Amino acid sequence: MISMFRNFAKSKWAVGLLAVMALSLLITGGSQVDIFGSLGPRHVIEAGDRSQGQEEFRRAFERVRADIQNRSGQPVAFQDLVNEGLHLRYLESQTQRFGFLEWAWGAGIRPGKELVLKQIRALPAFFNQVTGQFDPDRYNQILAEQNVTSVEIEQDFRDQALLEHFGSGLFAGARVPRIYGALVAGQALESRDGRWFVVSQAMAGTTAAPTDEQLTAFLNENAAQLRRPEFRMASLVLFSPDAAAIQALPITEAQIAERFEFQKDALSEPERRSFTTLTAPSREVAQRIQAALQAGEDPAAVGRANNIRPAVYDTQPQSAIGDRPVAEAAFGMTPGQVSQPVQAGVGFTVIKLDTVTPGRAVTLDSARPQIVEELRGQAARAQTFERVEAYERARNEGKTLTAAAQEVGARIIQLPPVTADGQLPDGQPMNAPPQVLSSIASLSKGGESDVIDAGQGQYFAVRLEDITPAALPTLAEVREPLAQQWVLRENAKRLAAKAEELAGRVRGGEDIGAVAASAGATLITREGVQRSQETVNELGQGALQGLFGQARGQVFSQPNSNNAFVVGRVDQIRAPSAAIAAPLAEQARPRVTQDMFDGLIQTAFNAAAVKVKARNDPARALEAIGVEAAANPAGAPAPAAPAAPAGQ
Repeated sequence: MISMFRNFAKSKWAVGLLAVMALSLLITGGSQVDIFGSLGPRHVIEAGDRSQGQEEFRRAFERVRADIQNRSGQPVAFQDLVNEGLHLRYLESQTQRFGFLEWAWGAGIRPGKELVLKQIRALPAFFNQVTGQFDPDRYNQILAEQNVTSVEIEQDFRDQALLEHFGSGLFAGARVPRIYGALVAGQALESRDGRWFVVSQAMAGTTAAPTDEQLTAFLNENAAQLRRPEFRMASLVLFSPDAAAIQALPITEAQIAERFEFQKDALSEPERRSFTTLTAPSREVAQRIQAALQAGEDPAAVGRANNIRPAVYDTQPQSAIGDRPVAEAAFGMTPGQVSQPVQAGVGFTVIKLDTVTPGRAVTLDSARPQIVEELRGQAARAQTFERVEAYERARNEGKTLTAAAQEVGARIIQLPPVTADGQLPDGQPMNAPPQVLSSIASLSKGGESDVIDAGQGQYFAVRLEDITPAALPTLAEVREPLAQQWVLRENAKRLAAKAEELAGRVRGGEDIGAVAASAGATLITREGVQRSQETVNELGQGALQGLFGQARGQVFSQPNSNNAFVVGRVDQIRAPSAAIAAPLAEQARPRVTQDMFDGLIQTAFNAAAVKVKARNDPARALEAIGVEAAANPAGAPAPAAPAAPAGQ
């Protein structure tokens, strides 16, 4: 019932909104050593007070996978989705959604609790089959089947109502004037005649390697882009034991046995059963249903014949069945058996038991690894707190940070250089508790922090070792890439100048064919050219932009690729007939309206996400679903090329 890819509402606005968000591809990834990987809450998405942890993300993405499986009719693994880059698109859309919802809630768009509950109670899926009214037991049953909690579904409906209200306020009654449709139809059906030729880099010549003087000037021209920010180097005192030390912590058999006895019931796996129930308003109808089921009829067909919707319980424990008499009867049957009518909370229920999955009583040997891990974690937290107390006593006695840390057995780790806003030299954010980053940013050189409580039983202390001021790189450090960018810029200037020179001759009255021949180019002549993707593929984007970007008789000069320009002339413009354009103009109005408001909505989402500083962690998303990133996932952003200096 609940799908994370479902429409936020039935409105066209909401459908368009989800489509726009699903196409977002804004994530770039990186890898780094993460000494904080096991510390603090592991959020996949954060937007103000809203967040989604790894377990929540896994459940949500599992529903996405199940939905894709149902639609395709084929098994789909998480790795398949990752290989196609679907996890990145989904992650980005949800980050923008979280950001917008956080902003909207703060802005005062807050659906009331009664409105949310009213929407939930109006769903037929939650109705009692006999009374036709909302049934809390059926509500809880369906949530359990879908692996969704009541808190999650109520938040989902609250968010849906928020989006509906915002969208209806923005979109209600929207309809662009007819002239908008006429413009679209005119542009779509207009055709043009023209002549043009291609100017290559070889015709313009290439630039020689730059001198040091030219590179120095180029470096200074692009100082703002090339200047390195201030970096801070800090040492971090970690009071928690490392993984090897935790594994070495002594755990006695008595401790293990005591914890096992305490947790034995919770660790055991209960018996689960799959069965179907049909609840009738009277015993007579229930007996008729019983006879039909015992005769081998399908429960769905029996339900249709008696105007009753069957309820299917799939591998449920007895504790998950809301109606106690039904639960007791179902768990007292054998597979394939049909029960007598059971006096249920409402009506008379007939049960057909399908399968039984036996329970598993936990043994000390099977539970030992989990119990030992829990006890070691508990001991590690206790040891951490003892170290913190001892460290603070040593500091109060006048000992240095290093001496105090060594005395209590704490670790001192040299952190990589980081900017004041938490960025590493490769541009990726340092994954550290915000308290640590704020301490690094606030300390002066040589300064030391007090013990920092980062939550989750983690404590730190920070010493700022050094500060590297913001500065331009030296010419020797960037000579090769800088020279490449300089040559690219100068070649582009030569090519543009050559194309403009030839275009100027055509504007001055020379025949375009003669100008093309003088440059060693071939003149291309086309009539009736229309705008389409096929035309772009055939002629090139520059030729099409030139033809449709100028008036009749005008000359154009446009880049057609990274190393070629086109120079041409628009000879004729033919407008479509009114009889052909009018129907298309009217058909285009709804689409133009939708496009206009999609843009407004996307702008609102982007702005809201930026406002609340929404962010996500693709690495943690992959960790949550237990797969590795594809080397080059389809649909994922391509690796970013080195940025060209300004002026290229």
